[in-house]
Formats: sequence, C-alpha cells, structure tokens
Amino acid sequence: MASLTLPKWLRWMRNKYVLTLSFVLVWLLFFDRYDLRTQWQMQRKLKDLEQEEAYYRLEIARNQFKLNALKNDKAYLERFARETYLMKRADEDVFLIIDSAQAESAKNVKTD
Repeated sequence: MASLTLPKWLRWMRNKYVLTLSFVLVWLLFFDRYDLRTQWQMQRKLKDLEQEEAYYRLEIARNQFKLNALKNDKAYLERFARETYLMKRADEDVFLIIDSAQAESAKNVKTD
C-alpha cells in the first residue's frame, strides 16, 4: 500500500496551533459581536453623524448671525417682522399675493 503524501499547505493545516488560530480568526471576523459587517456599519454611521454635526454647526452659526443682526440692526428687525409676521405700520395696508398653485394645494388640504 502506498503512503499518502499531503501537499505542503495541507500539512500546515494539520498543526493544532494553525487550526486554533484559524478558528479564532474566523470567529472574530464573522461571528463576534464586533465582526467586519458591524464595524463597517459603525464606520458608516459615524460618517453620517459627523456630516450631521457639521450641518448643525453651520445652522447654529447662521442663526447666531441672524440673532445678532436682529438685536443690533433696527432696519433688519423691521424687515424681518414685516416679512415673517406680516406686520405693518399704522398708515399702511398689506396685500398678500398667493400663487394659484399654492391656493389649490391649500384648498385641497382643507377639504381632505
């Protein structure tokens, strides 16, 4: 009977240390709580959160600028009040011009 000789790479796989190390690596890469897929998802979520943080920091800066302008500039305050709250002076009349598409959408919302 001829003896069976194994290829060199397969002889390495018979070593108990290589088998143990292989098992541990497979376990850590695919079955562990922090496997590759979880790490990838966490990195993607971190990137999204960093983008969101940058957006909110920019909005805070814009709002601080507007608040500062409202506190210190009377003309800006008057313009803001007129545009946002439809305020007017005592001797003025305010006319609202509504686009027909907006009027239709508002009409549909009220009837639904």
